[in-house]
Amino acid sequence: MKRLPEGSKAPCQHGFTLVELLVVITLLSLVMLALGSALRTTAQTEERVDRRMLRTDELRVANGFLRSVLGRVSLQKRAAVVSIDESPYFFIGLPEEMAWVGVMPARYGVGGRYHFRLGVLDQASGPALVLRYLPWIDGGLAPDWSQAASYVLVDGMTGFSLRYEDANEEPPVWGAPWKAVDRLPQRVSIAIRTSTGVWPDIVIPMRVLPASDPASDGATFGGSRS
Repeated sequence: MKRLPEGSKAPCQHGFTLVELLVVITLLSLVMLALGSALRTTAQTEERVDRRMLRTDELRVANGFLRSVLGRVSLQKRAAVVSIDESPYFFIGLPEEMAWVGVMPARYGVGGRYHFRLGVLDQASGPALVLRYLPWIDGGLAPDWSQAASYVLVDGMTGFSLRYEDANEEPPVWGAPWKAVDRLPQRVSIAIRTSTGVWPDIVIPMRVLPASDPASDGATFGGSRS
């Protein structure tokens, strides 16, 4: 066994002091805090992206469907008109509701001429933009909306308004309600606000179906002969 020379001391083995341990623990805490904050920020960013994608998809679907049913309208007349100040057509254009006769695209169900009614209704999940529809019945009878089917276009509605373009004026005038009795609007502008934000306005030209609307009675549509 090797002995240490006389007068020499055995080497001391030093551990961490309390101050050094506190510094290490503090640094580890800061690293974990930064890591947790980064993960939380990443999760929130993903949620915002998901909500934005969902909103974009909802906007695309609603916009496409509304254009398909509002882009082709009919000038079918009602069986009876009460007064000269009342429109003879199946059309109602209010600031927050609209009713008209148009064509249901075949890809969304049974195609053909339908009564449509667009507005906000209370649903189980809250206010929603709903399109109600009924098959057209020859004879010009008023639709029974209590028997209508419905399609929810947008959930979480917090605001909804409609404006109609009168192309007979120069320049064309936008407003609501629609008061002209001898014609329909040239275009309709739809403003939608939901719990996730404000949508871009949807502006849709309303084109008459030439094969199904009378052209010999002198009616005009958007400033032109139908």
